[in-house]
Amino acid sequence: MELGPGTAVHAACAALPRGRWLLAVSGGRDSMVLLHAMARARGAEVAAVANFDHGTGAFARRAALLVAAESARLSLPFVAGVALTAESATEAVWRAARHAFLDSLARELDATVVTAHTRDDQIETVLQRLLRDAGPRGLAAMRATPLPGRLCELARRRPLIAVSRSTIAAFAHDHTVTFIEDPSNRTLAFQRNRVRHELLPALEAAVPGFGEWCWSLGERAADWRKALERFADTLGVTAPGTASEPNRVTLIVPAAPLADCGPDEWGVLWPALAARVGVVMDRRGIERASSWAPRARAGQAIPLAGDATIARTSATFVVRGTL
Repeated sequence: MELGPGTAVHAACAALPRGRWLLAVSGGRDSMVLLHAMARARGAEVAAVANFDHGTGAFARRAALLVAAESARLSLPFVAGVALTAESATEAVWRAARHAFLDSLARELDATVVTAHTRDDQIETVLQRLLRDAGPRGLAAMRATPLPGRLCELARRRPLIAVSRSTIAAFAHDHTVTFIEDPSNRTLAFQRNRVRHELLPALEAAVPGFGEWCWSLGERAADWRKALERFADTLGVTAPGTASEPNRVTLIVPAAPLADCGPDEWGVLWPALAARVGVVMDRRGIERASSWAPRARAGQAIPLAGDATIARTSATFVVRGTL
């Protein structure tokens, strides 16, 4: 029997383990539903409600005021952040600023960020990754929850990730949840909106069930990614700290267990290993590192994006990046 919107949303929030939660609330429908559901299901565990004003004008200011008022009404602490960039900044710049604000606040409060991403958001993200020709690591999208102990990754919790947008909308209606619709969600200037309003509906009409296929693809990719992480855990990799360079991180990978790996195997392993020290490898970097690793000799090294490097010693590969 299908759960009603109230039951489904509350059950999703109640299923979180015990913790300290920092709720990322924009003022839009999905995040305001998250705020109300978490206040009811896990209110005592909410460290704060966070809103980030991207500096995009009157909407953002009204949204921040709404989130502040609702947080006060629900007796939850509220923290506001404001972008220092101009209104004309790109979506990527806004996202980076928002993430930096949330991560800094999460560290300060010793809390885990909780976002209101839904099943539909995951489907849209998987399709966007397909358009970019992503591999299984990328296709996991928002289901690729960081595993414990990874450096440079602050985990996000997405309790509503399996809940549909229509269920969220029904919850908002049934519980008279107040929210403000972001006008940028309607513009086709952003790829996600084109995917949401044009491409996905067209594909669903042409191939009924296409959206659910994207969801299933993301689930399989997430399972593959977890299996790869478990394999990487068996290699005996270590990440020693360096007091003299607190902003630099190092991953030491024993070479012996990987002696028989060719470029294809390294092409799968390098992104997963490098990510453990916060190094994101692009396609060109993966190809270069994967062809280099099987023939690398002690003393050799190659650069990666930014100031990251991979070096070969007599017995190890050493990945170095910056926090």
